[in-house]
Amino acid sequence: MRLAGHRTNPCRRADGRGSGSRESERCTVGINNLRAEHAAHAPGSPAMTTETAGGSAVGGSAAGRGPRVVILLSTYNGSAFLLEQLRSFTAQTYTNWTLLWRDDGSSDDTVAIMEAFTARRHDCMRVREPAGQFGATASFFLLLRNAQEMLHATDLVAFADQDDVWLPCKLARGVAALRAIEAERPALYFARQVLVDDVLHTIGESPKFRRAPAFPAALTQNIAGGCTMILNFGAVALVAATVPLSVAHHDWWCYVLITAAGGTCLCDDAKVILYRQHGRNAIGAPASALRRAYAALCRGPSAFMALFRVHLAALAEHPNLLSECARRDVVRLRNAMRGGPASRLATLRSLDLQRQTRAETLMFYLWFIIG
Repeated sequence: MRLAGHRTNPCRRADGRGSGSRESERCTVGINNLRAEHAAHAPGSPAMTTETAGGSAVGGSAAGRGPRVVILLSTYNGSAFLLEQLRSFTAQTYTNWTLLWRDDGSSDDTVAIMEAFTARRHDCMRVREPAGQFGATASFFLLLRNAQEMLHATDLVAFADQDDVWLPCKLARGVAALRAIEAERPALYFARQVLVDDVLHTIGESPKFRRAPAFPAALTQNIAGGCTMILNFGAVALVAATVPLSVAHHDWWCYVLITAAGGTCLCDDAKVILYRQHGRNAIGAPASALRRAYAALCRGPSAFMALFRVHLAALAEHPNLLSECARRDVVRLRNAMRGGPASRLATLRSLDLQRQTRAETLMFYLWFIIG
């Protein structure tokens, strides 16, 4: 696991001993176990239960064993894979969690599945208002603000996608990583993923973290996958104080804002979820560096630079939330974007705007200069 705060702080690895090492082993074993469970609960097999192996509901019984984690789940026409994700929640080795969910206008059996799950549990709640379809980013922001109202200072918040499968160690690793951070200091945990197809066959893995999380580099690339994110109390308060961005992704905005505020980012090299790739992914993740590069080239600079400007404008609207250094960087970048190629090139030379690899950085430099 690596720890990094603002861009002036060094990045270091933990030694891997103790409970984190045991949880890593559980993650490795969990991949094979979850695939076996997937086969057992395929169509035509016995229905999935929503209890732990011991037969008791998960949640409140662990209240004295660590901070509560509020899981935020936004659903939309997810009935094909939703049961497997719910089962993976109940299989977590860390059991002190609550599920807060909201449906974004599904027309399939998603709501029925979620209502049945909710009816059997005391630790599962639905956010009903406002109703309607808002899109993933706005839906997650609605959930975050609802969660904020019920949080204690020691509580944590985890985002969840409807079509993934969490490995049993996921919450335990995040809770252990965030335990040493003061609740008022914004802190964000995220990790890597095993990339799988729609039937959980491995097709790759998310890239290793080569550079420490930092601002303003966070504007150039999102390395914090929302499906692995856990936020502490301070991070929730920070993000909830901003206005949802209609064209931004909730996870990238969390990463940008927390680094710009001088918060702490904990990036875990362990793979903690099975990240399902299928035709209906809201985002998805290409399985190789070559495919990622090809996808970026196909998208071109326009959409990326438009989002770059949106993030800068949103940060500029909340200067009181940013560190002094980040405020200066935002001003310099906005001035550069109003100038020509020469102004932008000078800015590239003076700010740390590097992505995770050299090739990705060069592509960003080109897009920044011409975009």
